[in-house]
Formats: sequence, C-alpha cells, structure tokens
Amino acid sequence: MTNRKEVFAINWMEVEALVKGIHNNPHHILGMHECLDDVYINAYLPNAKVVTAIDTATRKRHTLVDERVPGFFSIVIKNKKRFDYKLRVKFNDGTDITYIDPYNFEEVLDPIDVSLFNEGEHYKIYEKMGAHPMTVDGVEGVLFAVWAPNAERVSVVGDFNSWDGSRHPMRKIDYSGIFELFIPGKYTGELYKFEIASKSGKVFMKSDPYAFTSELRPKNASVIADLTYKWKDENWIKERETRKPDISPLNIYEVHLGSWKRPDDGREFYTYKELAPKLAEYVHQMGYNYIELMPVMEHPLDKSWGYQVTGYYAPTSRYGSPTDFMYFMDYMHSKGIGVIIDWVPAHFPKDAHGLGRFDGTALYEHEDPRRGEHPHWGTYIYNYSRNEVKNFLVANALYWADKYHVDGIRVDAVASMLYLDYGKNHGEWLPNKFGGNENLDAVEFLKQVNSKMHELFPGVMMIAEESTAWPKITTPVEQDGLGFDFKWNMGWMNDFLGYIKLDPLYRKYHHNELTFSMVYQYSEKFILCLSHDEVVHEKGSLIAKMPGGYEDKFSNLRLGYGFMMTHPGKKLLFMGQEIAQFNEWNEASEVDWSLFEFDAHVYMQGYVKELNKLYSSEPALYELDSDPQGFSWISCNNANKSLLSYIRRSTNERDTLVVMINFTPVEHKAYKLAVPSGGRWQEIFSSDNAKFGGEGRNNKTAKQAKRGECDGYDHFISITVPPLSVSVFKKKYGK
Repeated sequence: MTNRKEVFAINWMEVEALVKGIHNNPHHILGMHECLDDVYINAYLPNAKVVTAIDTATRKRHTLVDERVPGFFSIVIKNKKRFDYKLRVKFNDGTDITYIDPYNFEEVLDPIDVSLFNEGEHYKIYEKMGAHPMTVDGVEGVLFAVWAPNAERVSVVGDFNSWDGSRHPMRKIDYSGIFELFIPGKYTGELYKFEIASKSGKVFMKSDPYAFTSELRPKNASVIADLTYKWKDENWIKERETRKPDISPLNIYEVHLGSWKRPDDGREFYTYKELAPKLAEYVHQMGYNYIELMPVMEHPLDKSWGYQVTGYYAPTSRYGSPTDFMYFMDYMHSKGIGVIIDWVPAHFPKDAHGLGRFDGTALYEHEDPRRGEHPHWGTYIYNYSRNEVKNFLVANALYWADKYHVDGIRVDAVASMLYLDYGKNHGEWLPNKFGGNENLDAVEFLKQVNSKMHELFPGVMMIAEESTAWPKITTPVEQDGLGFDFKWNMGWMNDFLGYIKLDPLYRKYHHNELTFSMVYQYSEKFILCLSHDEVVHEKGSLIAKMPGGYEDKFSNLRLGYGFMMTHPGKKLLFMGQEIAQFNEWNEASEVDWSLFEFDAHVYMQGYVKELNKLYSSEPALYELDSDPQGFSWISCNNANKSLLSYIRRSTNERDTLVVMINFTPVEHKAYKLAVPSGGRWQEIFSSDNAKFGGEGRNNKTAKQAKRGECDGYDHFISITVPPLSVSVFKKKYGK
C-alpha cells in the first residue's frame, strides 16, 4: 500500500472533477493521506448512505461524512499516523459491503513495462494489460490496465460495483496513455468492462482489448480469467523446435469447430473438451498431421466465421473456457496432431463494444477513412504506424504460441494489409510517402511479428494468405523478405478450379492452367489450398463444381485430389470435402455425415484417406517441394489429349515417383510413359481402383521398362491410362 507523506488538504476543484467524472488521477485525492500529524480518508461514493473506515488492527470505526459535496465522504483523524483500514459502505439500495480501499495502492505497473509498450516492443504485454488476479503488498486483488490516451477518465465497471463508473475510476500513468487500478478482492469469473469518458463529453463502455475470455454472445462483457493450466506436451514442443516443415509432410485439415460436428442433445455446440477426442480420432484415422482452425478468437456474429474479431486474446466462449481450449490443444499434441490457427490482424469490426474509436478517437485505426476503413467490408484498418497498436498485434500472435502452444498461425488477408488501395476505388485511398500503394507500416509490422515468432517460439509456422505477386513473402527478413514460412498458393487454386470444372471436351483449350503453376513454383514456399473460401457464397462444394453425371463427378474429384497431392507444395483441404459433400458449407449446420448412407461418399472418404497415406509415406511428395530438383516434367504439352506426366524426387533416388494424369474420359491402352531409368515400375496408386469407386482399369502388374526414346528420356513403360485418372508408379528394387 502507499506510504505517502505530504502536506494534504482537500482540493475542491479535484472533488468537482470527480463529481463530473473527468478526474484521471483519483489516487491523488481518494484514499488515505497524511497531513502533518493528522490523516485524511476520502472516498467518492455517490450512491452511498453510510461510509465507515475500520482500523484493521484496533477495529476502531471512523465515520466519513459528505457535508460539502454529496457523495464525497471524508474524515480527518487527529494526531494519527497511517494505518491499515477497510471501508464499510451501506448503499441507498440496501447493499452493505466491506472492502480494502483500492486508492491506497501505489502504481503497480513497472515503468519499464510501460516504456516498452509505448515503444512497441513489450512482447508479453498481455501479462500487464487487461485484468490480472494478483497479490500486491500481501493483498489479493485484480490489476486492471487499459490503453486509452485520449480519454478524459476511465473506470472499471462490473457486477462487483453495480456497473457504476463513479466507484472505480482509474489512474492515468503519466504520459503513457495507460490507465490502471488495483482492486482488492477475489473476482475471478466476474464480468467487467471499461467505462470511458471522452474529451467530447460522451460516456460509453468498452470490452477489454486484452480480455482472456468474454461472455457468450450476444452479450459482450469481458470476464476476469485465470489461465493456470498444467501442460503435458513438453516432448511435443521440444521436438517441434527442431522440426523442418519445408522438407516434411504438411497435410492440413481445415476445420470450423462449430460446424464440424454438432451434438444431438439440443445444444448448439460441443465444447472444446468434447471436440478434442472426436476430432483427433478422425484426423488421425484420415491421415492428416495438422488441423487448421478457422478463427477461435471471440467474435459477435456466427456468420462472420470468426473473421470479425472483437476479442483478440479470448478463445470464443461458444465452446468453453480458456483452459478448456488449452486442454484441446494439449490433447491434439498428445495424438501427434499439430494445430494452426487463423489470425486476423488486417481489420476489425465497428461493433460499439470493440476497438473502434476506443477512447473516443481513432486509436487503433487511422482517423482518415481513406487509410482507416475498408469501404466494401465495413471494417476498420489498423494503424500499424502507432507503436502501441503494433505491440497489441505482435504480442497477440506471440500470446497464442505462449499461452496456447499453437503450432502455426495463418495470417488472413495479407494482401489487404500490403496494399493501401486494396479493394478501394479512385479517391478512396491515400498513397504512401513515396507516392506508391504499398503500406510500408504494414510491411514492417509483418516483418516484426514473423521475426519475433521465429526468435521466441522456434518451430511455430507463420503462413500467409496472400493473393498477389508481392515478392519475397517466404524469404527471411534478414534477406529483405517478409519472413513467412509458407504462402497459400492462390494462383494454383484459381487456375485448377477454373480448369477442373470445365467439360473435358473443352479442357484442351485451357491446358496452360494446369502447367502455369510450375513457372512460379520456386518463387515461394507454397501450400496448395482448397479451403472454406472455395465452397461458400454460392460457389458450390468441390463435388458440385465437377462436370458430367454423378459418377463422372466423383471421377473428376478423385482426379483433382490426386493432382493436388502429387503437385509440389504442402496440402490443405476443408472439412466435408473429403467425403464429397454436395452442399455448400453452412456454419449453422454440421458436415453432412449422413452421406455415408451412399457408397460413393464412403469410397471418396477411403480414397482421400489412402491418398493421405501415400503422401505421408512417400518422401518424393514432400521432401523437395521448394527445390527444383524435386520435380521434372515428362510431358506437359499434350493439350489435345489433356494428359500430364511428371517425376517427383526426394534426396534418395530410390524414392522417385512417376505420375500420369488423364483429364479426359478417354482410356489410353499401351500408352508409352517415359521413366527416368530402366527396371521394373510398379503402379503404387490409382484413382481408378475399384475400392475407390473406380472401374478397376489400373495397372495391376509391374511394368518392365524398355529402352527407347520417349519424351526426351531413354526408357519407357507401356501402361493403361484409365479415363479421368491419376496413376503413380515407383521403381521396384531387388527381387
């Protein structure tokens, strides 16, 4: 508690400021103050009837009075030095409470922490800002801290003070813009917000930007939380630090937790704890080694799928508590499954309780809407030039690695961050200082967050969803790149989907859409993605995009998945597409598991499972994804027949694979397929296998290579190429 010794007399101008709700340093007048040989005890409680100070040592009571200003209670105790006391307050509504006076505590935040935050370099600021149960001077309580530099006054409000902003006004720390208040008491689990009085005279409430959890929507109060959890994934984390994902299999199952599976007992959602074993078992059986979660950060609207974030530090309460989500992560790791989360630092919604105009001014966003708003999205854009805003975001990414042990972060809408004119028309944006459209502050922010993640949490992947040709996305920061580990290959995705939905009769006119991706394959480290974005907004599911009749649709989809899995690049597939769900994804209902009543969907699930097994067991399909030595065309120019063939290699020659793909419903018998060497070549995978729903026209016996020129190679094998199929061959060694 404070040890203030001062010549003290009540400044009635300060009292007036308290009454008006504009005092930003209430500790200066409230609490106990020594004055020569006397002490003052002051309290501002406008709804109180009786206020009594109780000496904790002697139990002597001192009644405070509010003779001059109603609600401002005070007493002078003569010939008395400082002593510990509690306030007993009887309110007009009959409430009677006793508590330790919060205005007897010195500043709790360390000046070094405050300075680092203002400089944008406090990478654990989430342990200082927000609401933190702690013990100060032997007293249990909660430290509240919030950045609101342009506010006239900030108060903590909650159930514990009847949401009365006059009860707990906060102290502003010098020029930092931070308000703090330590409130004695045990309040874990209690609701709270910050009541802010702006300089314009408006008074409003905001949720805590650093809150660890929130009320279940549509309510939006923050909740005081304890993040204590005993982790059991030490070995996983240690192994992750030395993992090399660019030369390892990376097969991602993208999931929306609220609509993967839903309970049949009338509840909206399964909890994190309930989902963990169900999802882990399914992912393991299917052969994926990572899941990617659409945003789990708190958001008000289900239909935003989590991409309109209001609680960046809070796992959504839809599925449980923060420690429930820790259990989910821990469980996934125990089953050998990595977890990537989606993160949205590009923009934020305008909900009144959120970050927008937080202290009555454009604090987290730019003031000028040409910089500060996405006109077509109806959201605010972060002001990455402001140190404290940048610190909020950088620390947030690190927080998910620190407190929740995430294995990767996929950064949403990176292109919208990099370009000042993204999604804007003429006159709706401002150029940078050089006259260009590059957002220089966003570039530096991305470099900082990627650098700090790799430094502080080695092995945690940073993944960019970036849809343009911005250079060096996955080049290290030290080499003037942005420092991401991977980039979603949106070019491949768009070309592939544009091609595969065509009637095979017309595919020959678009053959370059299959081959163009290899022109730029080694410019970045890519993930091939067929994500949720491709199966919403009337785009149709993947199976619905396929041309032809019922069986042809399944053949085309098997073909498409086979092409994806054998093409260089890591892999991502959105839930429901592995069973060929016909309906578009809808966040309000679960994956259409009832389709297993039909054999075709059972076969498709089995096909994807087998394809995942092929991918993870064949180093040639992942080891040299980012190395030109890992891929060679055999034939890429046979547009008239819509045929492709290529070689995939690893560091071991024995792992070499030859891939043959037919994008038409025409069968080719005795087809000459060039191979890189002589010997016997065995077909190890065929999408036309009968167990996948195919016709079984695959090559069942090993093929002896014959010497002879074929597509520039010295050997070839004679094979059957089934219609709409993918075939993979591997050389046999030994007997």
